Amino acid sequence: MWALAGGNVFSPAPAEGSVTSVKNSLKDRLLGSKQLSFGSWISASSFVALDAIRGLGFDWFVIDTEHAQVNPETLAAMTAILAEGGPSPLVRVGDVDQYLIKQALDSGAHGILAPLVSTEAQAKAAVAYSKYPPDGVRGAAASAASRYGTNLASYLRGANAETLVGVQIETREALDHLEAIAGVSGLDLLFVGPQDLTLSLGLLDDRKSPKVHDAMRRVVEACERHGKVPGTLIVDPEEKKTAVDLGFRFISLASDIRFLIEGARHYLEV
Repeated sequence: MWALAGGNVFSPAPAEGSVTSVKNSLKDRLLGSKQLSFGSWISASSFVALDAIRGLGFDWFVIDTEHAQVNPETLAAMTAILAEGGPSPLVRVGDVDQYLIKQALDSGAHGILAPLVSTEAQAKAAVAYSKYPPDGVRGAAASAASRYGTNLASYLRGANAETLVGVQIETREALDHLEAIAGVSGLDLLFVGPQDLTLSLGLLDDRKSPKVHDAMRRVVEACERHGKVPGTLIVDPEEKKTAVDLGFRFISLASDIRFLIEGARHYLEV
């Protein structure tokens, strides 16, 4: 049987009856050594696309189940592909919902990202749904995350500490409650959704507006005060430089679909 080790790969588990714990190296890099980390959004719902880019050097992938057509079976297969030595699998769930978060983590994901979190109560709920008692209300199951129960003892002992829990800051209301959200215990990551935040600020698609950058800077500063990781998504090299300069440490480099479009466009234009 096999157990999660090193955050990105599966290694042989100890003999039955022994106790070890899950170790998420991505979370350790982000919160322990506070390293800069690059990943990408996975929106194509394609095993082939995921497999093709997983060996390029990304630290993590966020599998999108909010806007992409990813059913539970596809999600489970994608996390299994990444468990074979790929970037850390994370899941953007569709809502702060106990069932959706349970499905994501039971699939073997190393963490979740909850969208449109605008209040402290929503942030606390995201944490509670991601943690086993006494820290939360997640239910135990013989699922892929615990190698279908063969490694359940180890998984239960390590999951609360090693699961990465993130929320997306993408509304005016979230900015109004930023300090309270950032102060939630058990929350690791505050991720700026730049397009939705731009819309919420009344700027439509003007992502490069100083107002957007000011709001993003506020998120980074709140993260620094409360010991959280600031994250965001960029779509071009200029945005990447801006994100790094602002202090973001968890940065999504566009998405698998954008890589496909930009690559095809390049070949057509040259």
